Amino acid sequence: MSKTNPNSKPEIVLPPITVIEEEARRLNALASASAMLFPRVAHFLAQEMERASVVADDSVLRGVVRMGSQVRYCDDKTGEVREVVLVYPHEADITIKRISVLTPVGAALIGLSVGQAIEFQTPGHSKRSLTVLGVSN
Repeated sequence: MSKTNPNSKPEIVLPPITVIEEEARRLNALASASAMLFPRVAHFLAQEMERASVVADDSVLRGVVRMGSQVRYCDDKTGEVREVVLVYPHEADITIKRISVLTPVGAALIGLSVGQAIEFQTPGHSKRSLTVLGVSN
């Protein structure tokens, strides 16, 4: 039986994620370059890249969120289902559902597989959780 400290916050358990080498390289560079402008999300993206399993560029990743993937996900709090395309910041356009990987939702989605859920912090410091329902690359 493990003891828990009543004053400590429950630790968020993050799901395993997979990223191809080229995207990991580009996303690490993006996180570094954006650290001054967007410190929170750049730090979150850098942490995600640190813990990611990085695979060869020619790996076939079915059902895994990559850059350019069309992703269907559910907001676990509201139950709202959204469909977006995950893109680099210069390609983002929310009016056509293209979200940047340099947003909290985008950074949370990268590398997830269908069925996985992740909890993350919003810019307003609240916790948010989403579950990936579908991915097409």
